[in-house]
Amino acid sequence: MNVAIKYTAGSDVGVSRQNNEDSAYAGPFLLAVADGMGGYAGGEVASSTVIESLRSVDAQVPPDRLVDTLGEAVERAHARLRDVIAEHPELDRMGTTLTALLWSGPYMALAHIGDSRGYLLRGGELFQITEDHTLDKLLEGEAGPSRLSNVLFRVLDGRSEGEPDMSPREAKVGDRYLLCSDGLTAVVGPQQIYEVLTGTDDLDEAVRRLIELANQGGGPDNITCVLADVVEGPTEQRAPVIVGAAANNG
Repeated sequence: MNVAIKYTAGSDVGVSRQNNEDSAYAGPFLLAVADGMGGYAGGEVASSTVIESLRSVDAQVPPDRLVDTLGEAVERAHARLRDVIAEHPELDRMGTTLTALLWSGPYMALAHIGDSRGYLLRGGELFQITEDHTLDKLLEGEAGPSRLSNVLFRVLDGRSEGEPDMSPREAKVGDRYLLCSDGLTAVVGPQQIYEVLTGTDDLDEAVRRLIELANQGGGPDNITCVLADVVEGPTEQRAPVIVGAAANNG
């Protein structure tokens, strides 16, 4: 049985921001969301640099090479950030989160660093498949104050080790995967996400609705979503979808 993904992506600046520091990519083998940070221009550069670097692995990879291939691609993206900072020292405080899936039939590799998130809708249940790399999560059980919820202890920044969580996963036909920046999850809860993902078969409509809910909740940050359905059939022959800063810089 051939297994493939149908995919889409969307991004919005939100209500409170003037520029979009998020970037995302959705292709037949690669899904990725990056949420940049670092002040004026830095966030856009960081997220778009990482997404642009990762694009080269949107290709068929043997299942037993998925984790290594994606991990090596993240290492190259991190090194590229280091090079950009060397060329433009004014960007030395930039960085980005990254949540990415690399596919081969029903098999995939997950790379995650920061507080963008991955969700899986399977069998009528919604699961968060990533763990936020925020200080409040690190201090969980030690009464870490809520003000630490936006403080990241692991990102891709060209300076620190920038080592992501890496794991192999196996998909099932009928699964729906959502990758998103925290501009969505900061204001839209799991129940609302579940209702949207189960409320329509149309991927584009689901992404539009998620972004709309985030903006209705105040839109305090950029909002970016990548959505994919696991389907039976051949690989979808269509152009990748690139959104956010990566699209603006393309």
